[in-house]
Amino acid sequence: MKKLLFTCSLLFSTLSLISCTTSESDNAQACNIGNVKFSTDFATGRMDNCKQVAENEFLITLIPELNKTNAPINSSPWYAFKVQAEQATTIKVTMLVQGDEHRYPPKISQNGTTWKLQPYKLNGERLVMNIEASIDPVYIAGQEIINNEYYEDWAKDLLTKTSISYDLLGESTQGRPIYKIESKGSSNEWLVILGRMHPPEVTGALALFPFVETILSNSELAASFREKYNVLVIPNINPDGVQAGNWRHNANGYDLNRDWIDFNQVETRQINAYLDQLVSQGQKIKFAVDFHSTRRNIFYTMPVDYGVENPYFVRHWLGDLDRKMPDVEVVLKPGNNPDQAVAKQYFSDKFGVHAITYEMGDDTDRQEIKDIAFNASNLLMANMLSDKDHNKE
Repeated sequence: MKKLLFTCSLLFSTLSLISCTTSESDNAQACNIGNVKFSTDFATGRMDNCKQVAENEFLITLIPELNKTNAPINSSPWYAFKVQAEQATTIKVTMLVQGDEHRYPPKISQNGTTWKLQPYKLNGERLVMNIEASIDPVYIAGQEIINNEYYEDWAKDLLTKTSISYDLLGESTQGRPIYKIESKGSSNEWLVILGRMHPPEVTGALALFPFVETILSNSELAASFREKYNVLVIPNINPDGVQAGNWRHNANGYDLNRDWIDFNQVETRQINAYLDQLVSQGQKIKFAVDFHSTRRNIFYTMPVDYGVENPYFVRHWLGDLDRKMPDVEVVLKPGNNPDQAVAKQYFSDKFGVHAITYEMGDDTDRQEIKDIAFNASNLLMANMLSDKDHNKE
């Protein structure tokens, strides 16, 4: 089984386990059943319901959160929990998804920082795994855990390496900070980068980090790019959903990538207001990239005949990426969905420019995600700096 390794900063609170209790506000879902204890008392923790079905056998049911915008909810059943036992015990855990099917194969960590695939079997709708439980807790999750604190640590590390600003953009529904990273050059044109509208889409985050780091690096290309273009990064738009381990939504039960027309939610409303402010000051939005995850690598783009500036720009850029990485399939899917209120469409309709939804596959090799992001970032900068005619094929 191929190992998936990723390191992140996490703070886990002291275990406080009582029998089968749930609290949505602090992720404290727990089952204390004899020798074995399950808990979700950490950021992103989620298991919804657990019960013992036989000696050392347990059933966990995953239940979607409140949903006000898209029924049925997009299939992203998230889970993250800790297991420990008073003495070393092999336990059998079966997971079911209420009204849905499994999407994320389980990963296991001994320390909450380094992850690998946990062996499992799918028996119809049941995901079954044997876990070696002991006094030292092990962590089981659908993907590597990247919580809100990780984003803050990542941004603060960037501050030590390059000349950027890191400021509060606004607050989420539940009052958590939403931060923006900016690099300002000599022009009035902006590249906008968004991330983490959907909490379980961790491979999108794993792509955003190296993509942004490459643009903010000390390379000659990056320095030239940042001199000509300003960069705005809002890496974690939905911190409430991330904290709660939501499948899809913010704290109000809204899919933020369906709220880019009416701006019913404070998270999207603040971003729209900030972009309006920039434009009112004579600034221009030039291009936008929105990072997500799905079941395979794919780039959702605007059609070349939609009427945006430089209509063939994205086709040239991703064509260069395809040639640069012949062993990686670079899939473009042009589309126009004016009624879905997605971010890609918003940028094209409001600012008349290209925008893409950059999707990484759930199970894409983690090093490959980094390699794609590095090359995509460099080639994006090269294409935006070039004199190539992007008005024709």
